[in-house]
Amino acid sequence: MELTGAEITVRCLMEEGVEFVFGYPGGAVLNIYDAIFKQDGFKHILVRHEQAAVHAADGYARSTGKVGVALVTSGPGITNAVTGIATAYMDSIPLIVISGQVSTHAIGLDAFQEVDAVGITRPCVKHNFLVKDIKELAATIKKAFYIASTGRPGPVLVDIPKDITSQAFEYVYPATVNMRSYNAGVKGHGGQIKKAAQMLLEAKRPMIYSGGGVVLGNAAPQLVELTRLLGFPCTNTLMGLGAYPATDKQFVGMLGMHGTYEANMAMQHSDVLLAVGARFDDRVIGSPEHFAREARRIIHIDIDPSSIAKRVRVDVPIVGDVAAVLDELIKLIKAAKEPRDEAALSAWWTQIEGWRNLDCLKFDRHSDIIKPQRVIEQLWQVTQGDAFVTTDVGQHQMWAAQFYKFDQPRRWITSGGLGTMGFGLPAAMGVQLAQPGRNVACVTGESSIQMCIQELSTCRQYHIPIKIINLNNRYMGMVRQWQEFFYGNRYAESYMDSLPDFVKLAESYGHVGMKIEKPEDVEAALREAFALKDRLVFMDFITDQTENVFPMVPNGAGISEMILAEEL
Repeated sequence: MELTGAEITVRCLMEEGVEFVFGYPGGAVLNIYDAIFKQDGFKHILVRHEQAAVHAADGYARSTGKVGVALVTSGPGITNAVTGIATAYMDSIPLIVISGQVSTHAIGLDAFQEVDAVGITRPCVKHNFLVKDIKELAATIKKAFYIASTGRPGPVLVDIPKDITSQAFEYVYPATVNMRSYNAGVKGHGGQIKKAAQMLLEAKRPMIYSGGGVVLGNAAPQLVELTRLLGFPCTNTLMGLGAYPATDKQFVGMLGMHGTYEANMAMQHSDVLLAVGARFDDRVIGSPEHFAREARRIIHIDIDPSSIAKRVRVDVPIVGDVAAVLDELIKLIKAAKEPRDEAALSAWWTQIEGWRNLDCLKFDRHSDIIKPQRVIEQLWQVTQGDAFVTTDVGQHQMWAAQFYKFDQPRRWITSGGLGTMGFGLPAAMGVQLAQPGRNVACVTGESSIQMCIQELSTCRQYHIPIKIINLNNRYMGMVRQWQEFFYGNRYAESYMDSLPDFVKLAESYGHVGMKIEKPEDVEAALREAFALKDRLVFMDFITDQTENVFPMVPNGAGISEMILAEEL
């Protein structure tokens, strides 16, 4: 059966079980869009900016574990998409981004809307392809999906010249992929796993530190079983929230720059540290020199060997699929006959509870101005902890991470590695389309929301009923906080003057707008909004301009060198 390159592209997506393609048309991809028009195997979502297309595909992927798909044209289409691609790359999200390219004979001649898509994206993709022969198109797309979804996931770009989409060739979609240079199936070393089990059983001040790799590797059940089996404290990174239930007594909160006092102190003073699917990021452990002051033995499990021992020395490196390695660890722990030092573990928990009693997340609950922490707490209560929550980047992101208690993985959708303002709204669109009928909340700020606010139009077209929680303090909040702490209160360009009337703006797009100015109105507004199941509701909460995120580890400081609210 002969098909055009455009038809082959569409058929390949259908073979992969794609449900949604997020995109924006242009000259170089019009043949593909014509083929999309003629099919009914998947739905295309027309965004209003290519950055949003990739963020929406990203949100879809994070909430489902499936590969997200975006389609953009050449030139400004792919350059607009780069921010979304880099966001997915930093957080290891499986995406396929199909970009149009000028015809093969025009490549390199500065043709209209030509850019070197492969060259531009090379630093921020797991892999990329330029298809120069229609004979290779189907196999290339098969490889792209395989690479994106296996091993450490990531975005893969497939750049397709326009003439390739118009040529015809016999369609055969490969059943399997065989790539000599790429081996995704990695089994953990049995001897190293035995060493890890013995080390955990000998620990007196143990700590389990889990990251986004646990979520991406669908290993949350194994993490929970191992943690409860051992009785150890567990902390999650920003990207790992939900991998271990936040309401469980063994959870000591998120760690890192804005982590809890108890998590950071336990991390620093542990004698055996089990790191699972995490990479000892600078926002997690602070200064490596400070982190190395305390002697501890470290077990590090990760699918990606390049992440192990990249920032800190480890004693037992284990490269392998996180879920499979944890399964083996659980078996060994259950079979172990040596007695454990329960007295030492009990004393360790007494120390942790002492740190926890400091109540590092306390805030003024009697203020006559809305405190942002209160909004997130009540969001958690109103949604009964069962919402999918996306965020943009800034103070609101940290408050959402601190005060919304995620008990399940894939409910927390945020840009961690790149820290992309503008991510929240389009990501929420992808999540809501993937999770019809579920509560999806986008927690944002008045600066971030304006980055991709045009997507309110997309939400209107496709009836996407997300709930936007805008924590409006009339500042670029995190920028202002740093300027207050480290720049002598010189608020250079962090004040947001001439803000729109967000209620009227939401209404102009056909949505529901609410403005909430009193603390006593917060809960009622949230309940009213979530009762409107089929409407997008934009809630503009006017919050305290002076509120800061605590605890805070200053840049370059150690993980236990936290600034707490009462110290100021």
